[in-house]
Amino acid sequence: MPEAGAVLRLDDDDTGEVGRLLARFGLQLEICASRSPIPGSFWGGEEAGLRANRLYARRDTPLHSILHEACHYICADPASRATLDTDAGSDDLEECAVCYLQILLADALAGLGRARMLADMDRWGYSFRLGSAAAWFAQDAEDARAWLARHGLIDADGEPTFRLRPGA
Repeated sequence: MPEAGAVLRLDDDDTGEVGRLLARFGLQLEICASRSPIPGSFWGGEEAGLRANRLYARRDTPLHSILHEACHYICADPASRATLDTDAGSDDLEECAVCYLQILLADALAGLGRARMLADMDRWGYSFRLGSAAAWFAQDAEDARAWLARHGLIDADGEPTFRLRPGA
């Protein structure tokens, strides 16, 4: 169990749930050696990396980072998805949709869940106008929800469809 105040990391997923969740979207989880650079990582350090359908992480990579990069893959249009490498190149609205979807997908991992994802996002320093990820999610994310619904990534109840963004 992680120490109090620490974010959950891939090392905390001892059942392999993360890999199974990513596989539902056609993503392959590649585990990198401890302290080695993570291919495709935009921020470097322990942050997850993305290249096409391969999501790279180390055992110390935060779960929020893994889900965030996975959601960039899910939210990308098919042409962009095929050529993803390090920078998803999304606009502000798509970035908000990515954050929203990562919160929803946290419920698919028994050891994570929405509440913990929101807390970990705050601990890590995600920045939202209303001061916290939870406040943004509850009160200021209608545009992100609408974007996800428009692209078929959430259903009428606001739950993930477990599909990739389709083409135009």
